[in-house]
Amino acid sequence: MSRTTRHRAAVVGTGHRAQMFTRALAERPDHLVTALCDPSPTRMAFHNGLLAAAGEPVASEWEPESFTDMLVKEAVDEVVVTTVDAEHDRYIVPALKAGCRVITEKPMTVDADRCARILDTVRDTGNSLTVAFNYRFNPVHEKVRSLLADGAIGEVLSLHFEWLLDVRHGADYFRRWHRDKRNSGGLMVHKSSHHFDLVNWWLADEPQEVFGYGRLGFYGREAGERHGLRRDYDRAHGAAPAADDPFALDLAADDTLRALYLDAEQDDGYVRDRNVFDGPVTIEDDMAVLVRHTRGTTMTYHLTAYSPWEGYRVMFNGSAGRLELEVEESRWQPPRGRITSGSGALHGDTAAEQAGGARLTLRPLWRPPVEVPLVTVHEAHGGGDPRMLDALFGPVDPDQPTDTGATAHPTATERDGALALAVGLAANRCFETGRPVRVRELVPGVWEG
Repeated sequence: MSRTTRHRAAVVGTGHRAQMFTRALAERPDHLVTALCDPSPTRMAFHNGLLAAAGEPVASEWEPESFTDMLVKEAVDEVVVTTVDAEHDRYIVPALKAGCRVITEKPMTVDADRCARILDTVRDTGNSLTVAFNYRFNPVHEKVRSLLADGAIGEVLSLHFEWLLDVRHGADYFRRWHRDKRNSGGLMVHKSSHHFDLVNWWLADEPQEVFGYGRLGFYGREAGERHGLRRDYDRAHGAAPAADDPFALDLAADDTLRALYLDAEQDDGYVRDRNVFDGPVTIEDDMAVLVRHTRGTTMTYHLTAYSPWEGYRVMFNGSAGRLELEVEESRWQPPRGRITSGSGALHGDTAAEQAGGARLTLRPLWRPPVEVPLVTVHEAHGGGDPRMLDALFGPVDPDQPTDTGATAHPTATERDGALALAVGLAANRCFETGRPVRVRELVPGVWEG
């Protein structure tokens, strides 16, 4: 494809995570960012600065209310949605109806009604929706999948999955819009959809029934006072009590955070540096879930959002042995006067300063354990981001061979997005009712024609 016939892309939602997509599209000769859409002119101007730095033309800037007009007037054929999670369907649905290829950040959406609306639109239009589950492209996770598919431990009967967010990364969900479950669906939807998609993909199976408990036990005003952690301020910027609070975020100390959020407050009033030990917080920080899959495999899952270290452990029990994965994304977090963005470490976009390693152990029955060699990448979600971008948009240099991992398996579809979402939605329902939930009853459209 020549530069005169490039795919005309729109990036919708121009916050921190969207930078990755804006840069990726600007780097690839077959794509042109022709439009940006966001409530904040300041944030859109920042992204136009990214395009200019890459030698690309400035994109037009549009308010959300004019999104459908933008699709027509800018002749958009490719839409990347990176807005607040609850707003995803607002853009996915009209973009699909307009015939665009649509890529959305995870989670696909935040509730069953919005999920059904998206699935119905894909079915009615026959158009393409891709969910950006980057963890599928991590080489370590690909190795796990290949071992399970090759029968290394026989039939997988059960697994335990523990995910730990440290007090730097985990706390960040309690400063920003994610703290309101109406925006994010809570961590069971926003964060754990990564993990539930991985399990569905690893097992080549689907969730059937879910039960769980969740609570807010560390963050929020009540818990902060109970544990003696709360300082008396609403937001960190300009607040003297936040000056030496290790849980405070210093927007002014980081050029990117200042440009995207502090300078943009005049546009939409969004405050990015709330006190994690103040209210209102409507999401959980400690969640335990039990999932049964259609072929009988059971999973116990636990997410902790206030750990000293960050990473995860996954243990698969099979008829021929056991497979154990442990990944240390950060071994510990040092105290800081005030936290800055760490060039994306708050979001997992780059490796933590104290990154550890990964260990994969195969324990066959009646034989000694085997340490499985791994290719580990200490950047961008374990190397998943750059490989995912190659799969979505092609390589930066079309003349260079593409990493085979980027094309070794398909990207996640709207059905994959719905199945990952369904586990989180079911868990949230359990937190409210104390009763198990059958996935088909919650999101029936996943199984419809």
